[in-house]
Amino acid sequence: MLKQVSIYAENKKGTMQDITAILQKKEINILGSVTNDSAEYGIIRMVVSNPEETIDALTESGYVCKLTSVIAVEVEDEVGNLNHLLTALHDSNINVNYIYLSFNRESGKPIMVFHTEDICEVEECIAARGFTVL
Repeated sequence: MLKQVSIYAENKKGTMQDITAILQKKEINILGSVTNDSAEYGIIRMVVSNPEETIDALTESGYVCKLTSVIAVEVEDEVGNLNHLLTALHDSNINVNYIYLSFNRESGKPIMVFHTEDICEVEECIAARGFTVL
């Protein structure tokens, strides 16, 4: 099961650079990320090389963080493959709360990272439909 770090951060100049500087100092690699913002605060979701150390480092620096389980599914880099994945989820009555893109550095293939309820059950369902769950 893949762990994602959610960072609740003030939406101001330099915040993202501050976060990435903290991770660089700890030699933590960002493998995938998405940012959702509002007028004052945003949520930065990241899959990183060391989620626990990321939480510790960012919390020490005053950020509010949360560790969340997510699913990563490798897909072929072809037109329609995201739709195939979403159709399989829809047909299985699975709601996707959010989704973002990363890449498998070994295979070079896209990875769709998504959050849903009951991660273990959804992983089994997706794997049974022929998708590669990482």
